[in-house]
Amino acid sequence: MKLYELTIAKAHRGLKKKEFSCLELTKSFLDRISNLDKKIFSFLTITPDIALSQAKKIDDWILQKREIPLLAGIPLAIKDNILVEGVRCTAASKILENYIAPYDATVVKRLKKLGVVILGKTNLDEFAMGSSTENSAYKVTHNPHDLNYIPGGSSGGSAAALTSNFCIFSLGSDTGGSIRQPASFCGVVGLKPTYGAVSRYGLISMASSLDQIGLITKTVEDTKIVFGAIKGKDSLDSTSVESKIRNQPYGESRATAKFEIRNCKVGVPKEYFIEGMDPAVEKIIKNSIKKFEDLGIKIKEISLPHTKYALAAYYIIMPSEVSANLARYDGIKYGFSKKKAQSLLNVYLESRGEGFGEEVRRRIMLGTYALSAGYYEAYYLRAQKVRTLIQEDFKKAFQKIDLILTPVSPTPAFKIGEKITDPLKMYLSDVFTIAVNLAGLPALSLPVGKVSNLPVGLQIIARPFEEDKIFEIGQMFEQI
Repeated sequence: MKLYELTIAKAHRGLKKKEFSCLELTKSFLDRISNLDKKIFSFLTITPDIALSQAKKIDDWILQKREIPLLAGIPLAIKDNILVEGVRCTAASKILENYIAPYDATVVKRLKKLGVVILGKTNLDEFAMGSSTENSAYKVTHNPHDLNYIPGGSSGGSAAALTSNFCIFSLGSDTGGSIRQPASFCGVVGLKPTYGAVSRYGLISMASSLDQIGLITKTVEDTKIVFGAIKGKDSLDSTSVESKIRNQPYGESRATAKFEIRNCKVGVPKEYFIEGMDPAVEKIIKNSIKKFEDLGIKIKEISLPHTKYALAAYYIIMPSEVSANLARYDGIKYGFSKKKAQSLLNVYLESRGEGFGEEVRRRIMLGTYALSAGYYEAYYLRAQKVRTLIQEDFKKAFQKIDLILTPVSPTPAFKIGEKITDPLKMYLSDVFTIAVNLAGLPALSLPVGKVSNLPVGLQIIARPFEEDKIFEIGQMFEQI
């Protein structure tokens, strides 16, 4: 196995046994990025100096015979809306083209303490608004399985970088499916944790009641390791909570946990197999569910009746929060400014008009309209009531079952340019992931097959703070 093909667990073992140095491991990724990313376009900023200096530090630890943490020396890529001190952070927008992060996001701080190696910042849809990574102000990322196809979005750069073996794991953010959908399209594992399980401090805000930092890995075991490192309460994020999640140490026998999970009941919502879904995707998902049944897991059809309203509610709540969060980019405080404008009002208007891309402007306008006098009750308030109904659907379902299985997307990845001119078609690619964000639940995308060389993902949803159940059932499936 080549160095860049290693998982976290295998790389850790290799470093401990001195089969290779951390510098060798890091250079293998930097060389690969340098040679191959000109076809994929997954990175916006590469940080070789930071990476090599962090790698040297880990080699020194090993020479000193220090016990190294599981993530020490593990190279990762970070979505370019998560701050890394001293590194450019653009959110793939022209308005933040020259913005240098003044501090580390909490997740970055936690990972740095464990000795990770940061290779660079990955491409995304501008301000994480999109489902294809075509909305970036800088470049379009390609799907490593077929360069004519999109990698998904908005964390498309993070998913494509991992799939291309440019890193061992990557960080992303998920507001309506932005980790799970690209993970599904690229054939890797993507986790959107429970809302509040991971601190959002240092994540450039899009929609604060929906955003969640998560991760993309090669295996469920790797997901479990990274999640264990970044979860937990943070005094700098009032929405974060102390983890109630039991986490087995790496290497511990899972026989007991396997026995428990075999007795669990799994629900399959009938509303997630809709007209217009790709028949080949539906067949793969149903075959995967059958495999769980063959393992002795009880499968039960359930109903989540308000699912059909999730997309509509999301596209009122999310733009409303976007319009408030993006008001800070006014051409005065920081970021791009149209200094030659004729008046102060024109500084605001021209800076925002030129600095923001088309999709960002569209969502700001939708949100401002939904929150405006006379429309607030008709749109925003009603959408929040629908959100409550969606949360109640999940609560009722989880009284009878332990986990829910659904498709991640109704189709595999689509061609670059296919949906970019039709926002409604693009929005529909998140139809199966959005309800999870509205309800604040944890969900994981697990690769389960391919349609014409394009991967398909299965979504595993759990109760709040029950990520451990997702990991158990996911690892069981990987071992089939």
